[in-house]
Amino acid sequence: MEAGQPRHLVVVDDEVDILDVLEDALSLEGYRVTALRRGRDLLAMLPEEDIDLIILDLRLEQENGLRVAQQVREYSPIPIMMLTGKGDETDRILGLEVAADDFLMKPFNLRELIARVRALLRRSTQLSVTPRKVRDEVQEGLMFDGWQLNLTRRTLTNPRGGPVELTYGEFNLLTVLLQSPNRVLSRDFLLERTHGTETESFDRTIDVLILRLRRKLEENPKTPKYIKTERGIGYRFDAAVSRL
Repeated sequence: MEAGQPRHLVVVDDEVDILDVLEDALSLEGYRVTALRRGRDLLAMLPEEDIDLIILDLRLEQENGLRVAQQVREYSPIPIMMLTGKGDETDRILGLEVAADDFLMKPFNLRELIARVRALLRRSTQLSVTPRKVRDEVQEGLMFDGWQLNLTRRTLTNPRGGPVELTYGEFNLLTVLLQSPNRVLSRDFLLERTHGTETESFDRTIDVLILRLRRKLEENPKTPKYIKTERGIGYRFDAAVSRL
């Protein structure tokens, strides 16, 4: 996306009334909004369009919103906010484990939705940076036990030099953990640093993101070496961290 252009949001919901309300509200906030009723139309857009954030209904007519999110995630780490109904707690947990960055329950408050959109966009960076530009930038990063988290490129490399794909939520949480190694960080602190003070995210958000990170960092996620649980408090990153 070129400088000065509005952020492009795609909203997918099969309820026309909700789709119209979201399109109008987000357009008034200055975003470029594409409103779709089918997940497959979103998937068809991915190779052609620059998308900054997706708002996706979990319960689409004749489609599984979670599966659509998984397919998006296979293609790109675009931030995904999922809309869910009451009683969908199991699906919310599963969705956070595999695809989504945030959830909002219907019926929702428009001000709350807009605040969450801003928080997700604020913590995201464009992935369409050209190699030349990246080379010219000052590279900032953090390193532990041969792992390298490049804060400029927003990439993670394992000790063998291989790339490890992270979603926006995973990257943001790992960054916060690495910036305060060997300190116990509460769930509330981690939630505030990764999602902002403007939003009240789903209670299990941090726990599920920790689970996802353990699967990518730990040899045995059930007995983690790096991300330790401090019962009743939060988490601690147990490693020496240095700057690149």
